[in-house]
Amino acid sequence: MQDQTTPTAPAAPVAGHGDAAALSQMGFDHLIQNFDALGWAVFIVLGVMTLGSWLFIFTNGIRAMQIRGRSNRVRHVFWETPSAQEAVRMMEEQPKWEPFSKIALDCASAAAHHQRHEGSRLVEALNRSEFIDRALRQGVARESARLEGGLTWLATTGSTAPFVGLLGTVWGIYHALIRIGASGNAGIETVAGPVGEALIMTAMGLGVAIPAVLAYNIFIRANRVTNAQFDEFAHDLHDFFATGSRVDVGGATMVAAKPAAAAPRK
Repeated sequence: MQDQTTPTAPAAPVAGHGDAAALSQMGFDHLIQNFDALGWAVFIVLGVMTLGSWLFIFTNGIRAMQIRGRSNRVRHVFWETPSAQEAVRMMEEQPKWEPFSKIALDCASAAAHHQRHEGSRLVEALNRSEFIDRALRQGVARESARLEGGLTWLATTGSTAPFVGLLGTVWGIYHALIRIGASGNAGIETVAGPVGEALIMTAMGLGVAIPAVLAYNIFIRANRVTNAQFDEFAHDLHDFFATGSRVDVGGATMVAAKPAAAAPRK
């Protein structure tokens, strides 16, 4: 009687073990450990973009809120002060970052400078209105440029950060495919880890770009409102220092002593 033995089937691979190994290779720590030169370059660039963007968002956000909170009060103080000399003194006491006071001081300084040179070739070349208008344009342009400082960084970050992250992803997938080809195993436990690591770079790029784009749009809107206030204030200053009166919003004319003797800007 012959012994008949049943062949033993090969043991099935434990799927959970392969999946766990793949998941263990998809973390950020594992990504850092496998960086090459280009990977580190992409990571550092994204880090610099992140720090620069959030630093600007924080500092410029505080400054924008301070300007908005003080703008009405500064203009009210200027127009409610009885004499031009006292109004100029009040503007000189404002903080250095406050733009409306600096525009008013530019205008007062131009008016005083033009008065001191009456009879000179300066007065013959430019009348009082033109000279004050020139000073106001320069002051508004300067303060508007200060408001826009840093917006180029946000725009550049928002437009390039996704592509920088995508570069890291493409480079990571390229190396992942090389490792898969060298191992000869294209199973999910081999593919998931390297590809998952590479996709983290794309997520990082988007994480940098989205806040930058949102902040850029918010600051552009806020600056547009502030620039409109600059123009309105400058027109009123021109009327006041050039003619001695200011046309109020309601149409009434506010008359004051002509500020010919306004103190020059320090």
